[in-house]
Amino acid sequence: MTSQEPPRWLTWAREIQALSQTGIHFSENEYQRERYERLAEIAAEIIEVHSDLEYEPLKGIFHKQIGYATPRVDVRGAVFQDDQLLLVKERMDGAWTMPGGWADVGDIPSEAAEREVWEEAGFRVKARNIIGVYDANRTGPLEVFHAFKIIFLCDLISGQARPSKETSEVAFFAKGEIPQLLSGERTRVRHIEDAFIAHARPDQPAVFD
Repeated sequence: MTSQEPPRWLTWAREIQALSQTGIHFSENEYQRERYERLAEIAAEIIEVHSDLEYEPLKGIFHKQIGYATPRVDVRGAVFQDDQLLLVKERMDGAWTMPGGWADVGDIPSEAAEREVWEEAGFRVKARNIIGVYDANRTGPLEVFHAFKIIFLCDLISGQARPSKETSEVAFFAKGEIPQLLSGERTRVRHIEDAFIAHARPDQPAVFD
């Protein structure tokens, strides 16, 4: 399945913001820095016009980004019990997703996914295989920053279902019982389909965008 292309305005805004951030990182004087800061403001203006996000908060977020601009990394754990997939319900939108979140600086990706499953669902797991590496936010609801998603097939070691400050419910679902309301780009239908394939066929090669 091929991911949809984001709208052109978002592609332009992301690229302008990335040029701004990288330009500020390599700027040699205040005049160069001011020009690149202006690019970040233009990116914020574009997004404000085409979305429900406001200019001032966006500008503040963009100006806080430092270093060479790269995509962010989202990690997810696909955990099965009796051929059922573990999902958690997000408190922020009341929708379901495989447990996971942004990897932190210094994280080992597989360990970050294992930690997220523990924190959001109450289960200790061990990452076994990579199910797929995805372009994480090609469709709505659109995210300002570009991101990649890595989904790990994890073995369940111990624990019991336990909601967290971020999740209100924890449950396992058979393939035909997956909730229709999924949490945006956190988990989409293609991610769930790929997870069930990987669970059924452990030698299945990782998929990628």
